[in-house]
Amino acid sequence: MIDHAHDLACVRDATERLLTAVAKLDNASLADSSRLPGWSRGHVLAHLSRNADAIVNVLEGRPMYPSAETRDADIERDARRPLDEQLADLRESAARLQAVADAPADWARTVELRNGVTDTAARVPFRRWVEVELHHVDLGIGYELEDLPVEFTERETGFLTQRFSGHPDVPATRVTDGTRAWSTGRAADEPEVEVAGRPAELVGWLAGRSDGAALEVRGGTLPKLPPL
Repeated sequence: MIDHAHDLACVRDATERLLTAVAKLDNASLADSSRLPGWSRGHVLAHLSRNADAIVNVLEGRPMYPSAETRDADIERDARRPLDEQLADLRESAARLQAVADAPADWARTVELRNGVTDTAARVPFRRWVEVELHHVDLGIGYELEDLPVEFTERETGFLTQRFSGHPDVPATRVTDGTRAWSTGRAADEPEVEVAGRPAELVGWLAGRSDGAALEVRGGTLPKLPPL
């Protein structure tokens, strides 16, 4: 069962880790490429700040972003700011999100995210946690998939295998870290492929952060996953 208060606390912790790490950078390093194609570190940080405001919109019943074009333009606008401005925006946007999330609300209600995707409000804090953790890795500043909290890695693996479940282009797949197992891909009586590996390797593959070369695949080739 989703505990939104717990997830909000995890978001706060992850945000503090991010802020501490980013504060050690300098202006020049923000212009360096991140691990996301076409994005500098400044782009990643700008996206995280604007995503916090977008989640405020979701929780308050407004469209997450006015449009895809506006979202992209805002990130481009904010990507080239100096470090002190990026840090201030990260802190202030996180505080705005926290203030809205702390207000009494019906967390069982349905909310709308991007591209018509809907979810319960209670699951939105976990989605924000995903943004902060994975984009911290994307910065390429020493925080790696192996450093992700154990709880986060397990839950994100479950979240992503569920996301790809029923997808016609993904073969029926059993995903396992040797202790836990998840099913994903198109419906079938038996899995067509089994993918096994360490938790960090599995979540990296599922989240599009690694090519899955370190994973063990039985029964076929490593499935090609749709973009997130």
